[in-house]
Amino acid sequence: QVQFVESGGGLVQPGGSLRLSCAASGRTFSSYYMGWFRQAPGKEREFVAAISWSGGSKYYADSVKGRFTISRNNAENSVYLQMNSPKPEDTAVYYCNKHPPENTWWGQGTQVTVSS
Repeated sequence: QVQFVESGGGLVQPGGSLRLSCAASGRTFSSYYMGWFRQAPGKEREFVAAISWSGGSKYYADSVKGRFTISRNNAENSVYLQMNSPKPEDTAVYYCNKHPPENTWWGQGTQVTVSS
């Protein structure tokens, strides 16, 4: 069992920046691909970005490619999402999980609101 705690969300202006953090419990963190996912009001949860065990491979949804950057620190059991130039359509609750996700491992998420 692994638990995730997301943080760093808030209100950000379009074109600004925000860094989300995810702290994971469990000694097997480094063995998983990790991902960020998001759920906007009235929509299904969707994939945002993923990163391999070593951090050498990264994958992004087309909607965030070139604006968001995923990274991880296995020594600190943490994964991050740097959000640059966010848009109003990026407003959502953001979650981290292994990739592909384990449905019983979802945390509370962190709310990101992009608005001027």
